Parts: sequence; structure tokens; C-alpha cells
Amino acid sequence: MTDAPAPESTHRAQAGVGHPSLPVSAELAAALRQALLALPERPGRVAVAFSGGADSAMLAVHAAAVAVPLGIGVALFHVHHGLQADADAWALQARALGDKLSLPVLEARVQVEQAAGKGIEAAARDARYAALAQLAREQGIGHVLLAHHRNDQAETVLLRLLRGTGLAGMAAMAPSSRRDGVVYLRPWLEQDRATILRAADAVEAACGWRAVQDPTNADPRYTRAALRELLAPALDARWPGWRGIVARHARHMAQAAEILDEVAREDFAALEPSPDGASFSLQAWRGLSPARQAQVLRYWLESNGARMPTDARMADLLRQLRGLHSLGHDRQLRVEQAGHVIRCHRGRVWVEPRH
Repeated sequence: MTDAPAPESTHRAQAGVGHPSLPVSAELAAALRQALLALPERPGRVAVAFSGGADSAMLAVHAAAVAVPLGIGVALFHVHHGLQADADAWALQARALGDKLSLPVLEARVQVEQAAGKGIEAAARDARYAALAQLAREQGIGHVLLAHHRNDQAETVLLRLLRGTGLAGMAAMAPSSRRDGVVYLRPWLEQDRATILRAADAVEAACGWRAVQDPTNADPRYTRAALRELLAPALDARWPGWRGIVARHARHMAQAAEILDEVAREDFAALEPSPDGASFSLQAWRGLSPARQAQVLRYWLESNGARMPTDARMADLLRQLRGLHSLGHDRQLRVEQAGHVIRCHRGRVWVEPRH
């Protein structure tokens, strides 16, 4: 059984708001408006992360139609990666839409360097977020809108499943998240990309502006593109509604992860933690069930800025900590974990940055 397309209507942006003749989708506009009105305080300005592709372009169009009437100024942040020969042309295309919407386009140029153990996709993503945060600080903007949609969410869940991520990872992208002091809003996680593409077609018909096409999005040499081009068609043929099902799964995982986080916080509070949270009582920790021992360790490491260990390293750390108790509290332990050191002394377990 296939997902029936949601009823959709379009209307013209109000005169004086961006380009008066550009059509907007009622469904996309309503989702964006709901996300903005749900904020604890209405911001004076927001930014749209704007690549020039169809998704972010439509978010820019709808932000002009929705945010401005709410008294929220809008800026467009364009990150120039320089990874494609057409990157300069994309920047010009982005500015052209900004002009049509009467919105400022602020550009950041980044150099993507592939660090050890990190693929080009991850390196480009990290560089993009760093550039967005820098632009936000320079402009005094605390909220950045991202155009991720239901299709992106479903792909993210599948990729994380295949990479063996934990429960929190399976929650995939959150409607609101904080990174480097910036709040990122994803108002369209429940919207299908077909809705966005119809809106893009309507805008092109109205004013001739066409979204840019990034060839890497369809290049199976890249992980996400391989999923989109090779796996998704097979899933579409067998389970046409799979994206909605997987996105719903992500929501359930997010709720479960939130509950586990609450349990871990309560468990850690009972471990006689030091005031700075860097250490806890080994004996109190030993009183937890094995599953909660592991969960509170993950919570403790994350709270102290330590990278999560692999399953194998976590199992070894658990084995050593459980063995310490039977051998006496004074036995020494020192485990290095990606820039941090975990040690045990006089019945307390400590974590600290490695110097």
C-alpha cells in the first residue's frame, strides 16, 4: 500500500514580503510557522542554511513568506566548499534568489580537509557547520534553519543502522538541536521531498529561477548517494511507504533515548559524584545492574566531553571496572580513550583529558 500524497495548495507570497509573485506551499509554510511559533522566545532574526539546491532554496522562499510577517528577519547563509567546478556558479545562483526575495546572502568559503579516519562527506559536513556557526556569531543570530526532510531522515536512520550506531544514533536528526552555541531547527522533517520539489517547480515557473544540482547527490561513490541511488529504489518497489515508517521509527527511538538519558542522570546522581562530575564511587556503581552500569558510563563520558568507546573497548572497560572491585579499591587502573584517560584510585573512577 502506497502513501497517498498529502493534499497540497499553494498561494502567493504577500506583497512586500520577498518576491510578491513567488508561490509558496501551504503545507510547507504551516510546518515552518509551527516551528517558529514553538520557540520559547521569538528571535529577532534567523538564518537559512542555503546551498542553492531545491530543498534549501524552498526553505529560503518560505522563510521570506512566513518569518518576516512574524517580525523575524531572515538572512541566507551560503557555504562555498570549493569541491565542485560549478561552486562559483552556485554562489551566484544563490545570490540571484536572495535578490528576488530581498534577503541578504552571506557567504563563507571553507577549505575541506579530510582528516585521518574521516571521509570527505563527514569532513565537508563538519566544515559546513563550523562556517554556519561563524556566520551566526558574526551576525548575532542564534537560530539557523536547515532543510532536512522526511527522505533525509529515513536515509540517516538506515545509514546509522548499517554503521551499528546505538539507540541515540537511531533517533537520527532532531527537530531542534544545539551545536557550537547555535540552535539548528529542522521544520520539515515530517515533509516528503516530493512536496518540496513541487514547490520548486512552481517557483521556477513563476520567475525562472532554477535550483542548482550537486552531482555528488547521485554519485554512488558517496555513501549517502549509494543508499539513495542503489538501495532506495529497491525499497520503493517492495515497500513504497518505507520512508514514513523509518522516520516514525526515529521518533520512537528519540523518545526511548530520552527516557534512558533520564535514568542515567538519576543513576549518576546516586554514585556520589564529585562536584565537577569527573569522578564517582566505584562501590556505588557496582550496585547497578550490568545494563545500567554501561549506560551510566556512557552518560558520564559524554558529560565530560570524552568520545564514545567502541563496543569492544566499552566491554573491556566494564570488565576491568568490575574486576577492580573484587581485587580491592586500591588497585590502579589507567585506560586511554581518544584524548581522555580513565583511572581508578581509592575507590573512585576518574576521567580527565590526556595531557
